[in-house]
Amino acid sequence: MCARVTWCKVACLALGGVIYQIYPRSFADSNGDGIGDLPGMVAKLDHLAWLGVDVIWSSPTFPSPNADWGYDVSDYGGVHPDFGTLEDLDRLIAEARKQSIDVWLDLVPNHTSDQHSWFTDHPEYYVWAKGIPNDWRSIFTQKTAWRLDERFDRRYLHQFTAEQPDLDWWADAVRDEFDRILRFWFDRRVAGFRIDVAHGLIKDKLLRDGVQYMRERPEVHEIYARWQELTDEYDPKPTLMGETYVSLDKLTAYYQHLDLAQNFDFCGAGFELAELRPIVEQTMQEIPSHRDPIWFGSNHDHSRMATRWGKGDERRLRAVLFLVLTLPGHAILYQGDEIGLEDGKVPKNRITDAARPPRDPERTPLPWSRSGDEWRDPWLPLSDTSRNVEDQRADSGSTLHYVRDLIRRRKEFTDESYETLPSGKGVWAYRRGDKTCVLNMTGNVAQHEGHTLHPWQGLIL
Repeated sequence: MCARVTWCKVACLALGGVIYQIYPRSFADSNGDGIGDLPGMVAKLDHLAWLGVDVIWSSPTFPSPNADWGYDVSDYGGVHPDFGTLEDLDRLIAEARKQSIDVWLDLVPNHTSDQHSWFTDHPEYYVWAKGIPNDWRSIFTQKTAWRLDERFDRRYLHQFTAEQPDLDWWADAVRDEFDRILRFWFDRRVAGFRIDVAHGLIKDKLLRDGVQYMRERPEVHEIYARWQELTDEYDPKPTLMGETYVSLDKLTAYYQHLDLAQNFDFCGAGFELAELRPIVEQTMQEIPSHRDPIWFGSNHDHSRMATRWGKGDERRLRAVLFLVLTLPGHAILYQGDEIGLEDGKVPKNRITDAARPPRDPERTPLPWSRSGDEWRDPWLPLSDTSRNVEDQRADSGSTLHYVRDLIRRRKEFTDESYETLPSGKGVWAYRRGDKTCVLNMTGNVAQHEGHTLHPWQGLIL
């Protein structure tokens, strides 16, 4: 069993903060072109403030040819015209701050678009080899990750699509470029970054065979140590959150110099007590005392929690939300989680994603009304609008109100301590400061210290 207290050292993130991830193309459309945008985000800030979130984390808003829908960046200092202008982003930051909400952006430092000016003007910024030097494969195609560039009669590395050449982070010039990028956005009052592929920036200098030489190299921590020194120049200090696709045993290392490291063992587990509780306990035992954990069950790359964990059962879905929102540290809600939105249905002729299987179902637009009239000819189909923000806002018994109440209740926890408590079969009980959280993770009625728990019911005592 584990009992511990940690305090968040990042000035911009409140105790037990709730981070709301926006996939901007599918969040809110302000002009009727079927594409969500920055003015649409501004227009919905009241909803997010009412819900009680502390941070908006937006998937990439940078200019991009969209080979990987924004994760192939062609300019780190601008805004994609689909989303608006740099002034629109400044306005989002300013208006969100009025609502006590910080804005984080998505930084993609592992690779750029092949249409970025660097790929033409500074080929030395990228990873090159003569011939095919090793067995490394693209995550998207499972074919060789090396593509011939006839300009140089050499091959460049691409972990994802061929249009996404990997940067060479051994090059001092690359590190200097990203120092400038970070400062540019922090000077514009961006409060933090989620770092894409945070475990994969450094590649083995000898380009040896084996995926262990393409990702998870120990030298990556030197980059984040440098970035922490940079963030210390600002007050409040911006947050660095890593997309750390590593096993739980390796996660602690990323907390050396990242403020938050995403826990994908938790996200990828089944919604079963025997799977999730050991992950939480190990996380709480191993995380450094000056860092806090972060929990989530959905994002733009993974099936929505209502589909994968909720399995169509509203009670089970609320149990999922109860767990994510009552564990210590910080919680991420992906847009639509607050209304129990499930994966959308996307016919084959509407698939846009380069990955296989495609991630379009979890990226379909967020329904704001039952009619769906706010989305005219959206970029991905708007399938089921029976779950929508408008109807649930008007219904005090809805999942939306349940989430809002949980967010309010989590702010009553006095600290970030956690202790697993004895409990009956299928029941997870844990102490949070002076409160006790009890969750029935079964479809049967259960008991806990005189309290009757209905199937999938959670209580804060």
